[in-house]
Amino acid sequence: MSDVEQKKTCCDLAGNPFIKQLDDYIDGLHINFEDPRRKDTLIQTLHYAQNLFGYLPDDIQMHIAKKYGVPHADVSGVISFYNYFTTTPKGKIQISVCLGTACYVNGADKVLQEFESVLGIKSGQVSEDGKFSIECLRCVGACGLAPVVTINQKVYGKMKAGKVREVLEDFLVENSTEEEAANA
Repeated sequence: MSDVEQKKTCCDLAGNPFIKQLDDYIDGLHINFEDPRRKDTLIQTLHYAQNLFGYLPDDIQMHIAKKYGVPHADVSGVISFYNYFTTTPKGKIQISVCLGTACYVNGADKVLQEFESVLGIKSGQVSEDGKFSIECLRCVGACGLAPVVTINQKVYGKMKAGKVREVLEDFLVENSTEEEAANA
């Protein structure tokens, strides 16, 4: 099983090598169950866990809650409050379409529909092979470039539905060239 497959398979905590890494990280924080400030490091632990697993499913949340000696609701409350955290898996290539006002009035909904059509998935879903995921954002903060799409944090402005295939192909070629250079 590849690292990506193991990251995405959180249901078997005992068989997941990333659990040991997470436990070592949390143990290194020397959490005292009697200390009311023990949750001070919870956000950084959630960041660490999300980087390990790719997302924060219930079993990982419950594991962290147990390690902190707090109710699961405390952990899930932090996760639901901060937009950075996700409880659903993401693809290796994460596509975000801004649907803020400026982007929407400039055709972002059509751009989103085209990404969904080309990839065969809807917003909030991951492709069967785990390669792609699509999500909608409220605002990227680049309204002058509306409509805006990000692919793995690379910003594409003035997007049109007719450019979706071209942008995806360019991204894939550029990404594979960078991976080949890194592996050389």
